Amino acid sequence: MTIAEPDDRWSELGRQACVTLAPLFTAVEHVGSTAVPGLAAKPVIDLMAALDELAEVNDPALQSLGYRLQPTDMPERLFYRREDYDSTAYHLHVVTTASWPTRNERLLRDHLLAYPEARERYAALKRELMDRYGPGEAYTRGKTRLIQELTDAARAERGLPPVPVWEE
Repeated sequence: MTIAEPDDRWSELGRQACVTLAPLFTAVEHVGSTAVPGLAAKPVIDLMAALDELAEVNDPALQSLGYRLQPTDMPERLFYRREDYDSTAYHLHVVTTASWPTRNERLLRDHLLAYPEARERYAALKRELMDRYGPGEAYTRGKTRLIQELTDAARAERGLPPVPVWEE
């Protein structure tokens, strides 16, 4: 997988996925780079959904929609993947309703939407890292410092304390 130029279809794919998933959750949104028009991204539609309790997830319904639970080390989060026939990938992060308002992924998306210069810095770094390392751990970890900086700024604007962007 590589960094793709912005694709106008991403917003619509994210919107459609949210509409489809909405009956299963208290909230669902398109997050991640494909949720930011004009931002180069890996062609993955990242979604975040919330329920009061993670144990309330309707796994059979998600499976019927093509989502498969993936094991992770992320605390207080369930992670599902879906691959479409057109090779579009979807990542669904399920979190608790209590944590919803302060989720870093949502705050970062909103910050990138509001600040074009931050969006350009992030896009440039992503391209540089993908060219240097390709997809994988080095690419992901290489983005950490800038993601932390931008997320801290987004949290500060809302009067929230900084928290690490990596859940470990």
